[in-house]
Amino acid sequence: MARGGRPEARGAFAASGKRDAVSGRLHRRATLVNWGGWIFGAALVLLMIFTLFPFYWASVASFTSDAALFRDPSLIPGHLIFDHYRALFTDRDFITPIRNSLVVAGTTTLFCLVVGTLAAYALARIEFRGKAAIMAFILAVTMFPQISIVSPLYLLLRSLHLIDTYPGLIMPYMTFAMPLTVWVLTGSIRQIPKDLEEAAHVDGASRRQSFLRILLPLAVPSLATTGILTFIYCWNEFLFALSFTLGPERQTVPVAIALFRGQYQVPWGEILAAAVVATAPVAGMVLVFQRRIVQGLTAGAVKG
Repeated sequence: MARGGRPEARGAFAASGKRDAVSGRLHRRATLVNWGGWIFGAALVLLMIFTLFPFYWASVASFTSDAALFRDPSLIPGHLIFDHYRALFTDRDFITPIRNSLVVAGTTTLFCLVVGTLAAYALARIEFRGKAAIMAFILAVTMFPQISIVSPLYLLLRSLHLIDTYPGLIMPYMTFAMPLTVWVLTGSIRQIPKDLEEAAHVDGASRRQSFLRILLPLAVPSLATTGILTFIYCWNEFLFALSFTLGPERQTVPVAIALFRGQYQVPWGEILAAAVVATAPVAGMVLVFQRRIVQGLTAGAVKG
């Protein structure tokens, strides 16, 4: 009986050893996963601090006097002042650059969305020769550096007497905003099933009706995303606005901030206050429409 029990004991011992080994591996794997989660969380927190700290410091410094800002700067302000914001709108007339940026960025975005949607629909749904060449040309235009076309655009706008005018800013902005709009919307429209439009055509709908009633509602997330990206690009654009304006009457926000001058020193408090005023609308718009932005950016990523 003893000899017969030895193989069973050995088998039980081997099985127990295997279970212990498997349990040890699972424990080590769980420990690694746990450490990986902590490391990822810490990296995410550091990234958020690195990203948000400049805006936080600009906000704090905009409520700090110039003397305190250079003598004893603090991350937590003890006494808030509004002199920089008051000077921004009384002495600097910062309303004018904001109005100019809103007019130029809004008009450019609206025009690009209307024309770009029609062009993207044609490229995504209609078969014709040269479509690949057109898409390649659109992509190539986005790769051109702005500085390479400033001089030709300036000569063209000067010959048309459009320097220091709204159209003189809107048309150059469209040279880069329109390709972006068409490229993004073309990919988004291609992901919308054609069966929906074909079913509408079978029911008697025209191409225009299927475009307006079927495709456009489905493309709203992509339209919102593209519109926000275009608006942000136009709002932050600096080179064209600096090159094609002559005075403060048509200067946009980035140019006005860059040309701030003080009598004896650089007015950092007013510059930071202007940066906060210029950034807040865009940041608020992104926060309000963040769900639409994510939907538009991920449209077509998963089929089904």
